[in-house]
Parts: sequence; structure tokens; C-alpha cells
Amino acid sequence: MNKDSRKRKGLIKSIYTILTFAITGFIILNLYPSIGKFQYTYEKGSPWQYDAITAPFAFEIRKSADELKHEQDSVLKKDFQPCYFIDNSIKKKNIKIFLETISDSKSPLSSMYVKYITSEINRLYDTGIIASSDLEQIAKDGFDHILLKENKVAKSVPLKKLFSTKTAYEELIENTPLYLNKSILKGYDLNKYLEENVNYDQKTTDNLRNDILKNISLTKGRIQSGEKIIDHGEIITVKSYDILNSLKQSVLENRENSNSSSVLIGQIIVIICALSIFYMYLVLFRKKFLKEIKNVVFMLLMTIMICALTSFAVKYELSPYIIPYAILPVIITIFFDTRTALFLHITTILLCSFIVPSEFEFIFLQITIGMISICTLKDLFQRSQLVKSACIIVIVYCLLYIGEILVHERALEQTNWSTFILFIINGLLLLFAYPLIYIFEKTFGYISDVTLVELSNTNNKLLREFSEIAPGSFQHSMQVSNLAAEAALSIGANPMLARTGALYHDIGKMKNPVFFTENQSGVNPHNEINDEEKSAEIIIKHVSEGISIAEKHGLPKKLQNFIRTHHGMSKTKYFYFTFKNKYPDREIDDSKFSYPGQLPFSKEMAVVAMCDSVEAASRSMKEYTDKSITDLVEKIITDQINEGVFKDSPITFRDIEIVKYTLKEKLKTIYHTRISYPELKKQENNI
Repeated sequence: MNKDSRKRKGLIKSIYTILTFAITGFIILNLYPSIGKFQYTYEKGSPWQYDAITAPFAFEIRKSADELKHEQDSVLKKDFQPCYFIDNSIKKKNIKIFLETISDSKSPLSSMYVKYITSEINRLYDTGIIASSDLEQIAKDGFDHILLKENKVAKSVPLKKLFSTKTAYEELIENTPLYLNKSILKGYDLNKYLEENVNYDQKTTDNLRNDILKNISLTKGRIQSGEKIIDHGEIITVKSYDILNSLKQSVLENRENSNSSSVLIGQIIVIICALSIFYMYLVLFRKKFLKEIKNVVFMLLMTIMICALTSFAVKYELSPYIIPYAILPVIITIFFDTRTALFLHITTILLCSFIVPSEFEFIFLQITIGMISICTLKDLFQRSQLVKSACIIVIVYCLLYIGEILVHERALEQTNWSTFILFIINGLLLLFAYPLIYIFEKTFGYISDVTLVELSNTNNKLLREFSEIAPGSFQHSMQVSNLAAEAALSIGANPMLARTGALYHDIGKMKNPVFFTENQSGVNPHNEINDEEKSAEIIIKHVSEGISIAEKHGLPKKLQNFIRTHHGMSKTKYFYFTFKNKYPDREIDDSKFSYPGQLPFSKEMAVVAMCDSVEAASRSMKEYTDKSITDLVEKIITDQINEGVFKDSPITFRDIEIVKYTLKEKLKTIYHTRISYPELKKQENNI
């Protein structure tokens, strides 16, 4: 790739990155409240933390919701009565049915009985028969009278004067004159003609209630422009709390009514500044993350997710303490590094602070929790680590909350204990980081230490198959993985990634294991081929076959890169030199003896390439002394440097020297000759 094409590619990548930041800013802007926030945060019973304030304009002191409800309940209880109406058609219908039934009866009722029954039914219906459930509800609501409307005329009626169907029937029977027989009346099932004729009038009741409530004043005083509201350090009493709430509502209403664009402009400035600072951080300190646009998309997606959850919580009046903000630094630490995690976490919390109330306490709590989460979960190898971290975070939340209460000079008795429940829920929600890590790995192609631990388990199917088919190559890979882990650790690289990558770097040898010396037992099939080019092709092919096996078993791309780069573009020197010695006059096609792979492009890949070559060469040494091991390591790695194996890797000469030293010490330990134990000489018995 020439210089111009590299510049063009870099420019396109920069444009995509900036566009991603711009889209993120636009999404966050739409999550912000449209009328801004009140500049002060306060609580009843706590001291006023700001300078003394005076009223910027005249405003009414509004009654609190509790005061309004109490006053409304009091007025309604005194002046309000629910409205019902009498349905006269029911009376006419039932009297008509009664008379028709009597006239058709085989045993006619005397006129005295008919007259009494019809007059009583008329009286009961005129008084009013109401459902028992309505009677109970009216009494439960605290009313002893109702408005009863008949022919558009309403009058107040005591509740006790109304009948239910049961009491109406009892009234009819009990009022029977002495000259009539009650048992005869009971025999005619007169309850069939008694039906509720008093029905609820919803519309009239609502109108009456609204007429009464609209006369209640929503305010209880007035503050004049320039009047002092509260001084610094004063305790916020019930009165001053109501005044501050009234000022807050008036300010927000004025902003909403004025349709001012100043809030929008301010939000745009805040978002641009916060995201620009994070972009500058990536450019100056983590340029490697900008090489792939997916890294930027992932990090900004996490920020959007947290801002969206915060906006949702505030909109639906949920406490932001329930949101597991620590999930962001935990996941970013696992996939990137602690510094980037902390920087992105602070950026996200600053953006969220313009959504939530009590922004100072919010920023202090969440940034501190982010620091704690990074400190307690730097490396995630087991699920239990996440549980322990969640428990520590909950404890720190509780301690910080208590500390904040004491700092603001509030009594612990005023503590809202339900907040501690929210902290516990927050800790439980943090455990969802574990499944999220798996989802993000599959979506964005990342690999976490948890996955590396699982993949480095030699009992998994692929490694077990590797050990059975190519035992020598497997043992070589095990040795390389141990060396690579130590070497990576010594230079600050990821030892778990180096170890796991080394375990899989030679899995391509499973296709033709006997063609590799470590798997041979006295018979070398290359002697039968007797063709250096063909033998070199078989050896070289283990890289492409390893990639094929890795893809088939779903190994992450990061591990496939170790297979691709562990030989770089070096030559199969044994067959290359043999061919050259055999045919000194023939022109050699170097490509037939060279690996087509990529050069290592990370510290871990460079370490595995060094360890692979050194470990393989150490097996053919005739003697193992300090000098021979030192000379071997120096020669192998110096040759790699001269061949440019590490030119694409961010490894320094200092790192290489440290790796050399580590390999020398490890090989000396591995191949150190054990001392022979002396035998016990038999002593003659001198008796």
C-alpha cells in the first residue's frame, strides 16, 4: 500500500469516526429535557448550600400537593354530595307487570290487597331504591346525604331514607295493615317487583365536584421581586421549601412559555465539549482503538445506553440510583483497558448529570463507584469476581450516601431507607454485565479474559483432539504457552491472551501430524517424498489449515491471528537450505519456501513468535548449559529482528531484551540437569 492510499484510508476512517461522534451527540441531545433544569438542588430539613438568593421576579407561593389534597378533601366533605337520579320508568314497568300477573292468576287477590301493594310499591319507588353496593360505597366515602334528581329537580336526601331491594321488601311486609294477612302477601313473591331505580349520575357529579374545587386557591401568598428567600446555611423549613418549589416551577414554566433556544444551545455546547474531550483522549493516548471503527461504535453505544436509561428513569420519576452505572467501566475495562474505562465513565456521568436532579451528589457518587469497580475488577476470570465486586459497590454506595447525609448536616433519622434497597437492586443489576460480555463478544468480535480462561482449558474438545492426533505438537504448544505467558507478563502484555494464542497456534498440524518432527517416532515421511519443495509446501500449509480448523470450531479472530502470524513471512529454512545446497546452480523460487502469513501486529503475537521459534530450536540442542541457552535465544531473536518480523508490532527493543532474559531464565530452569543422588555405602560390621 503506497503512501497516498494509506493517507486516503486514514482520512476516510477519521471521517467515519467523527460522524459516529456526531450521531452520538445528536441522540444524547434528544434524550435531554427540553426546558433545562433548575440551577439549585435542595432538600427539606437540610442547610441551604448556596449563596443567599432573592426573588428574580414576583411569583405566587403555591400550595404543596399534600396541602391541596387536604383542603380539597375538607371542602368536598363539607359542601359536596354525589348526584343520583330516579328512573320512573322502572316503577311503571313493575306495577304493570304486577297487575297483569294478578289478573291472570287462578286465585285472584282481593282489591284490598291489590290496593295496598300498588300504593306501597309506588311509595317505595318514589322514595328511592338503590343498589346495596352503592349504599356501602357512599357510606365508605364519608357521605350521609346524596343529591337525588327527579324531573330535573335535585334535592338532598339522607342516605338512611333510601331503600335497598332487601329493605324495601321488608318495609312492604312489615307495614302490612292489621286487616291484611302477611302470609298471603309473602306467598306472591312481591320482591320480584322491587328493582333499583336510583342510578349514579356521573356527569352531574363531576360537574358539581369541579365547580367546588375550582374555587379553591392554588396559592397561599406572594413573593415580591427582590424579596429575600433564603440565606446561606439556613435550614430549609417547610415554608422556605414551598417557596423554593414555587420559584422552581415558575422558572421552568417561564422557560417553557418563552420557547427560548438558549437551553438547546447550552446543551449542544455541553455535549460537543464532553464528546470532543473523549475524542482527543483517544487521538492522543489510545490511537490504536481508532484503527477499527467498531471500537468507537461500541464505546459510544455504551454511553448512549447509559444516558437513555438515565433519561427514562427521570422521565418516569424513578431514582437514578437504581441504574448500574458501574456496568460501563466494568465492560470497557474487560475489552479495552482501565484508563479508557475511567475516562469514558467520567464523560458519560458528566453527560448524565444534566439529566438528573441533584447533579453534584450524582457526579460524586457515580465517579467514585466507577473508580471502585475498576479497582475491584481489573481482570475478570471467574463469575465470583463479579459477585464480589457488586457486593463491594453496594457497600460503598451505602457508605457514601451516609457520608453525604452527615456532610449536609442532616440527622440520620431523616434518611430515606428505601434508597438502600435501590443500591442493592443496583448491585444485582450489575451482575447482568456477565451475559452482556458474551453478547458483545459475539456482536463485536471481542474476547474477554473469561472466554480466554474457558478456551485455555485443555479438556475442551479441540485441544483434547489436538493432544490425541498430534501429541508432540500439543506438548510443544503447551511449552510455548507457558513461556509466552511469562514473557508477556514481564513486558506488561496480556499473559492470558498470549497463553491461549500459543495453545492454538499449531493446531493446523493436526491435518498431517507425522510430517512434523515432534510427532515422529523414527520414521520421517519427508525422506520418502524426497522433494524439498513438496515438503516445504506441506509444512507451510499447517498455517492455512490451522485457520480453517479455527474457523470451523468458532475460535475468535484474535486467536486466529496467532495462527496466522506465528511464522510471519519467514522461510522453512531446513528445506530451503537443503534445496539450495542440493541445487546450487538452480534459481530458487523463494515463495515456495516462505510462509504467506502476516507479520505479528501486537505484543502478544510478537511474544508467541519468539517463544515458538526458541522452544522449537531448544529441542535440537546437544547440550544445555547457560552459555548454549543464552546463545540460542540471542541468535533466534536477533535473526527475527534482522528479518523484520516485529516491524508491524508495537513492541520496543527494551521489551525484546526483557523477553530474551525471561526466556533464558525459563529455559535454564526447564533444561537444568538434575544432580545425581549418592548411594549409601555398605559398612562392614566391626564387632
